[in-house]
Amino acid sequence: MMKKPAQPVVASHRVADLLAERILSGQLKPNDWIKQDELAAELGISRIPVRDALRILETRGLVSLRANSGARVTTYTGRDIEISYEIREKIEPMLLAESMPHLTDADIEEMREVLDAILKVSDVDEFLPLDRQFHWLSYSRHQTPGLAQIIERLWDTTQTYRRIYAKIALKNGGKILRAEHELLFGAIERREIEMAQATLVMHIRRTRTGLIKYGYLLEADPVIRTSTY
Repeated sequence: MMKKPAQPVVASHRVADLLAERILSGQLKPNDWIKQDELAAELGISRIPVRDALRILETRGLVSLRANSGARVTTYTGRDIEISYEIREKIEPMLLAESMPHLTDADIEEMREVLDAILKVSDVDEFLPLDRQFHWLSYSRHQTPGLAQIIERLWDTTQTYRRIYAKIALKNGGKILRAEHELLFGAIERREIEMAQATLVMHIRRTRTGLIKYGYLLEADPVIRTSTY
């Protein structure tokens, strides 16, 4: 029996990656419609890989599908996001502790290079990819894929709010934001697991409390504010 061609699967994952990039970069905002026909026409493909891509993104929490009403970028209430950050405070240090004993000198050096870049940028669109790279380098030697998958989903679903906080922080000089990265890197470089965990908790909590301070987690429906920021 001949094997079925892998092209449709590959196409759906490529479309999912493209849409995820547009959502995480802020090009597509919470509650935006994703029109399957228009996207298929833009990419020159059929609707089948687009539909499959949307299902992939639904499992990542980035897209909400409704029967007979199409797909929208997922929206979350302020309380949803606050709970997500509280969960991150509890489980993300666990992933860091799983990874740190296995980080190589090359990993540490790569983190240092990314940190150097973080210390120089002032634009949020430059900062966010570097920030993600920095943290996921620190987690890269974990041996707990289930935990990493949960945390990656939380990162994706809170991206809109992380962008808001980073934009505010960088507009105000970004000194605390950069200092937290330096403190975290120092603890990781010295292989001080408990110190690194405590610094990471502080780093995540500061984002959550900062968003509360500026009122972005107090809105019953934050879509309007995040969409127009």
